[in-house]
Amino acid sequence: MPSYLQIENISKSYGPKVLFERIGFNINEGYKIALIAPNGTGKTSLLRILAGEDKSDSGGRILFLKDIRIAFLQQEYDYDPGLGIEEQILRHSAPLTAEFHEEERSDYRQRVRELLSNFRLPDLQKPMAALSGGEVKRVALSELLALQADFLILDEPTNHLDIEAIEFLESYLKRSRCTLLMVTHDRYFLDRVCNTVMELDHGAVYIYKGNYQNYLEKRDERIAHYNAGTDKVRNLLRRELEWIHATPCARSGKAKYRIDAFHELADRAAQVYTTRQITLEGVGAASRLGGKIINCKAVNYDWEGIPMLRDFTYNFQRLDKVGIVGRNGVGKSTFLDLLTGAIAPDSGVIDRGETLKIGYYRQQGMDFRPGDTVLDIVPDTRLLGRFLFPHDMLSTRVERLSGGEKRRLYLLTILMQEPNLLILDEPTNDLDIVTLNILEEYLKEFQGSLLIVSHDRHFLDRVTDHLLVFTGAGHVKDFIGKFSEYRAYVQDMEKRRPGAAGGLASTRHSGLDPESPAKPRKLTWKEQRELEAIEAELPQLEAEKAELEARMSSGSLPYAELQAASERIQTLIDEISRREERWLELSD
Repeated sequence: MPSYLQIENISKSYGPKVLFERIGFNINEGYKIALIAPNGTGKTSLLRILAGEDKSDSGGRILFLKDIRIAFLQQEYDYDPGLGIEEQILRHSAPLTAEFHEEERSDYRQRVRELLSNFRLPDLQKPMAALSGGEVKRVALSELLALQADFLILDEPTNHLDIEAIEFLESYLKRSRCTLLMVTHDRYFLDRVCNTVMELDHGAVYIYKGNYQNYLEKRDERIAHYNAGTDKVRNLLRRELEWIHATPCARSGKAKYRIDAFHELADRAAQVYTTRQITLEGVGAASRLGGKIINCKAVNYDWEGIPMLRDFTYNFQRLDKVGIVGRNGVGKSTFLDLLTGAIAPDSGVIDRGETLKIGYYRQQGMDFRPGDTVLDIVPDTRLLGRFLFPHDMLSTRVERLSGGEKRRLYLLTILMQEPNLLILDEPTNDLDIVTLNILEEYLKEFQGSLLIVSHDRHFLDRVTDHLLVFTGAGHVKDFIGKFSEYRAYVQDMEKRRPGAAGGLASTRHSGLDPESPAKPRKLTWKEQRELEAIEAELPQLEAEKAELEARMSSGSLPYAELQAASERIQTLIDEISRREERWLELSD
């Protein structure tokens, strides 16, 4: 197994803050590594140095295996808003594809189109300016994965992706033979894709084979072993101290090497391994909450002619912990804006309780003035310390914080308000795994109501016990249970649909109605005929879709036909989904 990457003596600091110093490690072919560290300790800086986007302060050596192709996904994708999707990709990837032969370029364009179709972006001419954040991330991933690089460096690849896109990416990377180094906070994604965990801790690197749980166990063993070594050194130091004091001031009679060794022991004995982590104790309890939370009746809302909510009726309850899931662009964030009164519905009633105190954590983050410091945002040094903002960071400008540090500071400003309804829109983006674990424990014990929009499946499973599933066209389905239970239900329904081949459900069906009536009713004659027609049509639609996918994968279709096939496949996917949803309603 050849070594794909060798690192020796690389360092990075920002002012007085040392991120890592003279670290080294080796990555072999086939390793799929998750890089883990607290926010602000150098994960992104390390990836940028390896990808050639930044330099080590201490020189050092970065040696990739000769002739392997390397691709780097940064957190922010640099694009021209005036370009269409395909033109943007071809221009942006031009430096990497410059040495391709004409046939290789043609194959690359074909792979790009296939990936865009899999990521549900069939309109290749759609302007970049019209895309959501999740769609932009899918464009960046399509460009990168189509390169078929030997070594992938990915910085938060699942950020802003919806669950369907995450599951497709997860499946792709699991099948791929590439070597991988990535930063991710998604624990399900980490465990299903990676075979190794690399920890950046106190400026040093530690590598653990296995999954995240194995990493936690081995890390605890490492820390315990280190601290046990410190205890032994302290015992030895006590004996040496007695020897030093044995004959007062008679230094000339004592061996110099032993005196020097004594001072080295004293330095080592002072090194006790401690892990600073965020604590949410004392941040503020939820304000008293009355019987009425938010009652919605027949609520409708359109955005630029697109239905975001249709005839929505639901009464939120005390201590509800609700997860809100669905594809990018189906109206989840708009729904939160409606509930909080940021926007008004087109029709219907949204009635909020008199004692309601909302804490709204928005996806776009907090507003701050240029030049604002950490202390300007939160003038409570005690709370800042609990959220891992030590005294030497209080005067740091907010714009200089890492993405995760900004998110952590923003979360603190929300929790300080002592809300009794906490609304979190994509809270897991940019937060490190340790912070997420602590946030999960806090939310599980939160004595108020909770609404969370998230694509982090592990987070949803830990925190919520009830889902509102946005299925598109303004429709919302109600499911009592955790997200994994919902996915298992959808997959079970998928196996029962006519023509199903078994196995895992396609991710496109995650909007199926999860409700089962307690007592089935007899179908009317008209409904029975409709059910029979759907059962006859579905295999035909699936067959047409399979044929189109095979033609697209052949690499022989002219561009115009490929474009038409891609658009037809998206139409078929939507049509199949609608018919399956109706089939489930009738067959249940």
